[in-house]
Amino acid sequence: MWPQRPETKRVDVTTQYLDLFANLVEGSDGGKREFLEIGRLAGKFPAASLRSSGHMAGPDSISVWCSNDYLGMGQHPAVLEAAKEAVDEYGAGAGGSRNIGGTNHYHVLLENELAALHAKDDALLFTSGYTANDGALSVIAGRMEGCVVFSDALNHASIIDGLRHSRAQKQIFRHNDSAHLEELIAAADPDAPKLIVAESVYSMNGDIAPLAELVDIAKRHGAMTYLDEVHAVGMYGPAGAGIAAREGLADDFTVIMGTLAKGFGTHGGYIAGPSEVIEAVRMFSRSFIFTTALPPALAAAATAAVRHLRSSEAEREQLWCNAQLMHRLLNERGIPFISDQTHIVSVLVRDEAVCKRMSALLLDRYGIYVQAINAPSVRVGEEILRVAPGAVHTADDVRGFVDALDQVWEETGSARESATPAAPAH
Repeated sequence: MWPQRPETKRVDVTTQYLDLFANLVEGSDGGKREFLEIGRLAGKFPAASLRSSGHMAGPDSISVWCSNDYLGMGQHPAVLEAAKEAVDEYGAGAGGSRNIGGTNHYHVLLENELAALHAKDDALLFTSGYTANDGALSVIAGRMEGCVVFSDALNHASIIDGLRHSRAQKQIFRHNDSAHLEELIAAADPDAPKLIVAESVYSMNGDIAPLAELVDIAKRHGAMTYLDEVHAVGMYGPAGAGIAAREGLADDFTVIMGTLAKGFGTHGGYIAGPSEVIEAVRMFSRSFIFTTALPPALAAAATAAVRHLRSSEAEREQLWCNAQLMHRLLNERGIPFISDQTHIVSVLVRDEAVCKRMSALLLDRYGIYVQAINAPSVRVGEEILRVAPGAVHTADDVRGFVDALDQVWEETGSARESATPAAPAH
């Protein structure tokens, strides 16, 4: 039995304060958010148990189609075994911050593994991808006096927050528009330090940045570069080192940032780059210094995942086969999606209510869980079903998913579009 919440006694807070927060929730663009309570079944993923109520006679067991554990490494036997061994050896937690009693040998092993993966001098672990971007950028942009940062318009909230905390001057270039970046950087003080910040794979669109053009602009204008490869590490490039490595450009990016929580299936974030930069971030980043270190078991599990994916292509090949199949089947049915460049398949619904209804119908009728994405994750009027066909799905799973979505698409009267050309194989 799951524990029941005890009866609580409301603290006496002035009503006007409570009304303020109630109005804040009700007035938000996306409305109140609902969280589906699932239990990913160890060894059986994408199968999961469903515990949330409020659905039309929903199934007890569901299939997950929106997980960021793209390769299923969170369930891989080698990863689970590494975590268990580390728990038995060192216990559940790190016991402190990295500076004060919290650095374990598994942290050091993992940082060495990540530096080698990206062929960089050094790497630094953070407790999440969010804190990695926030903490690293606040130092890198903030400690270069007069720095001007050029940031893609669709960069993640963690990048936005890191740059805000850096207090550096910021210029926003239109998404993936290298001509606009060129225009902005050419107009900047030629003597000012410059930093270009972009993502390789954009999490909501599933499209890829023009990395070669960004590198060319950076070289001509003497800019540092910071590349967020969160949705690419593990999935693309030789040994899973990301899109920049796939394009032969990894050496041209000063700092590579990644996560352990997606392709590597565990938890945590990191940066890799020149030792001088990494040491500065280690010394001055508040989100690194003032937080408890990752549990040793998580670091051990992540190390096992990185090592496996550096030597195995099977998971990446299966991921891309499934993504290509889904792209083709959606095109055949005229169901629009944003990009066929990656494994992230963002099905364009463009209506919050319809998007939520589609998600509910897929879950209740077919046992398929795919999350409706609305504001503020996407702009109002650009609502999507963010589908992630993973390496753990089969070709038959993909066909069954598209068949179910096709039925729901028809029932909701959603518009269909003509087919778009397929992307070349990665």
